[in-house]
Amino acid sequence: MIRKEGMLEKFPVYMTAFKQERMIRVFLPNSYNNENKRYPVLYMHDGQNIFEDEGAIKGVSLGMKDYLDKSGLDIIVVGIDQNPEGEERVNEYCPWVNGEISKQILGYASPSGGKGEEYLDFVVNELKPFIDQKYRTLENHTSMAGISLGGLHSTYAACRYPHVFKRIAAISPGFYRNQEEIEKLLSESDLSTIEKFYMDFGTKEVGKDEEMNKVFLGLTNRVVEILNDKKVNLHFQLNEGAEHAYIFFRKRVPAMLSYLFSDIDREI
Repeated sequence: MIRKEGMLEKFPVYMTAFKQERMIRVFLPNSYNNENKRYPVLYMHDGQNIFEDEGAIKGVSLGMKDYLDKSGLDIIVVGIDQNPEGEERVNEYCPWVNGEISKQILGYASPSGGKGEEYLDFVVNELKPFIDQKYRTLENHTSMAGISLGGLHSTYAACRYPHVFKRIAAISPGFYRNQEEIEKLLSESDLSTIEKFYMDFGTKEVGKDEEMNKVFLGLTNRVVEILNDKKVNLHFQLNEGAEHAYIFFRKRVPAMLSYLFSDIDREI
């Protein structure tokens, strides 16, 4: 049996707030050209690291194209490339300038962060309308997922636009950069429209430093407790021995997608 594969499209989209173009990668399932139906859309950060190892930073991606081809999951995935210049990834994925907890962990006061609101507004007000016009999407079935600081930003998106991003995934989220602010925002936000929230974390995120591993896990658990208190439909997964690296992240793709899209058809 010949396995049919989905398509990857790649093109730049202009970001008004940042006055620059950003590369966008779109995965279309195999069934897209064979049927006339509309598809849920999953937006993801760090786009160059999502689909294929070729072009991924450090040469290891989530391998999602291969997984989506094998699983036949009928969704569209939109990857937004990161800005690799200097601290721009931190600036764009952090809604606020790094706080006191970040200072304690890093050992210095980082001036990074604070562009997260503009970045999210680009996704909602510029990129999403473009994608909805260009492809056959289910406009009201939109999700967001991210790794590390991308997980922080996806959680922020759930608070800012819970009526838009109804399913969220945060893989090994880097909440510590904006820990105080994201906890406060989560506590104040109406998350009743969030249908599913996936989160995971590794027990060895920083390698052999057991003390720091406990600190990071504790900060993550603080967010988990807030989500549980708000009765959000949360699936939290602790991964024994998993480190903060893509060879570990990619192993969690099946669990993340299976949970977020358990009600979506698979075209095999």
